[in-house]
Amino acid sequence: MIRTPWRRRDEPLDHAELARLLPAPGDPELSLDRLSGLEEHLMSEIRNLTPDASPGAGTPTPDAIPEAPFAAAREEARDLRPVRRSRRRPVLAGAGAALVLVAAGVTALAGGFGGPGGPGSAAAPPAGAVPAPVVQVARGTTEGLAGAVHDISGAAARAELPEPRPGQFLYVRSEVSWMVTWDGADGKNESYVEDLHPREVWMSPDGDKGWLVEPYKEATGRDGITLDDPGPVRPSLNAPSYDYLRTLPTDPDLLLKKIYDETEGEGRNPDQQAFTTIGDLLREQVVPPKLAAGLYRAAARIPGVVLIDDSVDAVGRAGVAIARADETDGARTEWIFDRETYAYMGERIVQTRDAEGVKKGTVRGRTAVTDRAVVDAVKQRPAASAPGDRPAPPAPSAGT
Repeated sequence: MIRTPWRRRDEPLDHAELARLLPAPGDPELSLDRLSGLEEHLMSEIRNLTPDASPGAGTPTPDAIPEAPFAAAREEARDLRPVRRSRRRPVLAGAGAALVLVAAGVTALAGGFGGPGGPGSAAAPPAGAVPAPVVQVARGTTEGLAGAVHDISGAAARAELPEPRPGQFLYVRSEVSWMVTWDGADGKNESYVEDLHPREVWMSPDGDKGWLVEPYKEATGRDGITLDDPGPVRPSLNAPSYDYLRTLPTDPDLLLKKIYDETEGEGRNPDQQAFTTIGDLLREQVVPPKLAAGLYRAAARIPGVVLIDDSVDAVGRAGVAIARADETDGARTEWIFDRETYAYMGERIVQTRDAEGVKKGTVRGRTAVTDRAVVDAVKQRPAASAPGDRPAPPAPSAGT
């Protein structure tokens, strides 16, 4: 899974997140009803244990947060952040969660019940939700993939990005919508999506401080919530900071080996997990140009990755896409790029076959990056980005 946040969340809980936060089930594939029950129970416990995160209430200290039943989640706390929104991994993307506070606040922020890719279940459609859009599933092909990746990675490597200084913040603004499933009175699942809405994230280069504004999510309020870490968390592929990304190799073969090695055992299969990990690193982040180029070239080496000639981001911008379908549930993640500049524009997740109560062609999630910059403080916006606005497409960039 949305399953961002992350979203994720960070992003809402999905199969992988539940597997990480709860004891491993005896059966590797829980029923949707069982998963829904576990999700709602966990969220209920979080709400009961988490102090009020509304503006003025202050941020609880680590000592003020109960250890049980979330001690096991402490090491994965940052995985629940919006910057770590992932679909089928123990994260939450990419993304990219201050202990229980952020687990409570952000988990419900980036994807309703479903988050990036993984549908959840609701007793009724959430307020503002609308029926999920259904599109024609475009055919993916490896023909032209190498040339497209060459152009995309070349544009990423040439991008001129501001270098954040200590004390500054990376700012990313997106329009997002993720899917939930509604269990109708007749027992049939109906796919609904959140109304398209803005999401703004500020993160310090070291990843220790941040802020999330997503008014559509009740848990954030109008002013947003802190993403500050209450304690040191070692950066990793599952919890990247800008400073951490600068330490990664840029050679695609070395990158891919590191990703496969460090995500071994995660997700449903190694290839899908590698693709998801790269997407998490790019989704809600400002990526150093040479690393972004290496990540795109690494993605092209993953079996099953294809080129989609026609895809559309959340605000209707058409482009080409690098994509891969999850063999287990048929959900295809598409990274969308401008046809002329090859800048990353956003992401779309499309169901390629009927599965898990979701019909073929259903758009399970969609995003559009509308602004990215370096600013001097949290809640400070570039001149072009004001709350409620939908700015013009961003200049060619190495990542989101």
